[in-house]
Amino acid sequence: MRGIDSDGLVVVASTDGEAAPFRARGLPVVVSGVGRVNAAVATTLAVTSRSTPPLVVAAGIAGALPVDGDFQGSPAIGSIVIADRCVYAEEGIITGDGFQTISDMGFPVATFAKGNSIPCDEAALDLIRSSMPAAVIGPIATVATCSGTDELASEIAGRTAAVAEAMEGAAVVHAARLLGATAVEIRTISNRTGDRDRQGWDLETALGALETVAEALVAR
Repeated sequence: MRGIDSDGLVVVASTDGEAAPFRARGLPVVVSGVGRVNAAVATTLAVTSRSTPPLVVAAGIAGALPVDGDFQGSPAIGSIVIADRCVYAEEGIITGDGFQTISDMGFPVATFAKGNSIPCDEAALDLIRSSMPAAVIGPIATVATCSGTDELASEIAGRTAAVAEAMEGAAVVHAARLLGATAVEIRTISNRTGDRDRQGWDLETALGALETVAEALVAR
């Protein structure tokens, strides 16, 4: 992959606010709505409407997860996080012995999955990483239930090794890959996870960081 051609790229964002920085720079954007089903359907329609599979970028805001139970090492508000893999946080079973992934149960989510993780395209990652050298690289968890307590945030972080959580990424990358497209997830941090009264939301800073992401994609 020598560069990113905007005609061969589509951004999938869950809300109009997250889509706006990309749309303002002339990039093709699909607003999916919140959640995995909306994201997968929107991605499927976007990919199948094109004559050749595009590079699909799942983009938006995310909550930072703790590191070893502590938010001191978490990505800061406004940080850009590029996923090397997208992790389904909740597909599996919780028993008295703890959590088992759906893959552990004998039902892999995809032939290309690694446990509950959907790897992002390595060539696209290398290219995007080079255009955003200050970005944090690591797993991003895809959740249906956001972490509104410190206990849940620590559990999700420990279970997935993710540095942040959002609600669509794994579904976007999963659907794109099933359809033969390449895909990555890029998020900017709007808040920390954990107890709601200490999350410290800053949407303005996170959306401003999405403008940086959009500029980097256009530059490539």
